[in-house]
Amino acid sequence: MQHTQREDIRNIAIIAHVDHGKTTLVDGLLKQSKVFAAHQQVGNLIMDSNDLEREKGITILAKNIAVMYGGVKINIIDTPGHADFSGEVERVLTMADGCLLLVDAVDGPMPQTTFVLRKALSFGLKPIVVINKLDRANARPADVLRMTQDLFLDLATHEDQLDFPVLYAVAKQGIAVTDPSLYIAPQAGAENHQGDAGGLAPLFEAIVKHVPPPMVDLESPLQVLITSLGYDNYQGKIAVGRVMRGTLRAGEQVAVLGREGTVVRTRVTGVFTFQGLDRVQVESVAAGDITALIGLPDLTIGDTVASVDQPEALPAIAIEEPTVRMSFGVNTSPYAGRDGQWVTSRHLRERLYREIERDIALRVSDSTSADVFQVSGRGELHLAILIETMRREGYEFQVSRPEVITRTVDGKVHEPVEHLVIDTREEYIGYCTESLSRRLGQMVNMHNDGSGNVRLEFAIPTRGLIGFRSAFLTATRGNGTLSSLLLGYEPWYGAMEADRNGVLVASEDGVSLSFGLTKAQERGNLFIEPGVPVYEGMIVGLNARDADIAVNVCREKQQTNMRQSTADIAIKLVTPTKMSLEQALDFIGTDELVEVTPNTFRLRKRILNNDERVKQSRRASQAQMQAVEA
Repeated sequence: MQHTQREDIRNIAIIAHVDHGKTTLVDGLLKQSKVFAAHQQVGNLIMDSNDLEREKGITILAKNIAVMYGGVKINIIDTPGHADFSGEVERVLTMADGCLLLVDAVDGPMPQTTFVLRKALSFGLKPIVVINKLDRANARPADVLRMTQDLFLDLATHEDQLDFPVLYAVAKQGIAVTDPSLYIAPQAGAENHQGDAGGLAPLFEAIVKHVPPPMVDLESPLQVLITSLGYDNYQGKIAVGRVMRGTLRAGEQVAVLGREGTVVRTRVTGVFTFQGLDRVQVESVAAGDITALIGLPDLTIGDTVASVDQPEALPAIAIEEPTVRMSFGVNTSPYAGRDGQWVTSRHLRERLYREIERDIALRVSDSTSADVFQVSGRGELHLAILIETMRREGYEFQVSRPEVITRTVDGKVHEPVEHLVIDTREEYIGYCTESLSRRLGQMVNMHNDGSGNVRLEFAIPTRGLIGFRSAFLTATRGNGTLSSLLLGYEPWYGAMEADRNGVLVASEDGVSLSFGLTKAQERGNLFIEPGVPVYEGMIVGLNARDADIAVNVCREKQQTNMRQSTADIAIKLVTPTKMSLEQALDFIGTDELVEVTPNTFRLRKRILNNDERVKQSRRASQAQMQAVEA
């Protein structure tokens, strides 16, 4: 077995916290490597290719691109920055030899920076640090560099990882420099400013110089680790992975080694490498290459494509377990089947089990009911993105409130606990501390920059964060950001106070009318306007009190022969509160569901009939009293 270096290739993963400029930096690398023609209009956020990524401004799926610099092919792996999509990070880092850590020049390292860096260092990747957004008025590159060095001291697995190059960048201007003093801000009105240092050339140079070329074994039998799956309408399933050893040629017969020990012989019909944003068909690929293969229908992420004569499996990709779960069920509301194309339990089951082939951080299991499935993921956003994706594909279903997944250790229940970091204004310190204390959060640090900005850090159970994000953004009027990182499992923190009042529940089927809504809004805040179809058991507002209350929003004013006064004629309705899908998932209680269709989503009670809900509540109260007495 003889290993040689492939000096013509560098494989690097770009990792960062959400909104630190990773996607913008990748845009600059693509544009300055001359991937696009001079006349080609490519815009921004090139790698965020699907609609959800562009709408939410985050990277959800890991992607592969390749650029050329000085005769060296640089394979770039773009990874998500949100911890809820950490499964994407864990599976693609196996393809890289180095990592580019992007850190904001103001915010510094954040909790999710810690997560992705810990994973990268555990794989032994050679790091390069880029401190981005040097042009911000309150940039503090020296402080951020010190904070980043402290982070490396905490996370490095060997001393070589503490020796890393540092660059400074303004990604949106396409500039990277080796020293912040070399950055020259563009003059007002200047376009395509490249600075005096030659655009992103220093970054390209650092990648070629500091990322180790892959050490490869070209003579041993073939091994390819599959880390990503895609699909093409014409070519079928596309498997992406890195060739770990040997050479693979188009048309060659191979063995697919499953994670459960299965061995299936098949033939690779097409071999591709990456060039810019495109896949380019080639005759063969060798160890060190990142490749895309077609003609392998029966494989999943983590499988090994190996030589038929000497099939040897590579170690399976280690994935952390989910922390949050919710139920997905067939829609049982009176409006079921009106909007969706895929509405049966068979369609729902097939779609969910198809998702776990691509997303190995997701778990799906059957429940005691044939129409309900348990889906587990890394967080609320992880599951909300799946729900939104399925909705846009034409699926119709109903989902429950997210709940944490507990573990039993030494006979005691343990729950996931997270490190929460909040950046906001000092006038909201009181709200944050009071609200999080009710959610069993414990403050561990607070920093005030002297200009009215504060950073609050808490240790808090994951269940305490469910429903907090939307409430936080509302209370702070958007003047704040928060992020969290799973610390581990700790003994159950105890009971948590209710953080929501009761709801207004429609008592009749029909269409909402102004007169009925006027009476209902006296009870609390409405979620709907006139002309909305409603059914009994549908949630139409938030009550001002703790208990749920049934309201008739379809009620119309009775006609009489009495003349109306002007005051009676004028009906004033308050603008209803509109929720996003994530906010709706946060809002609902354990006895409530979100009905999801391609055109809309509705909040509802599990038990639609008001009388049945009252009986159920009484039975639950009696059972609780009997348990206390016993």
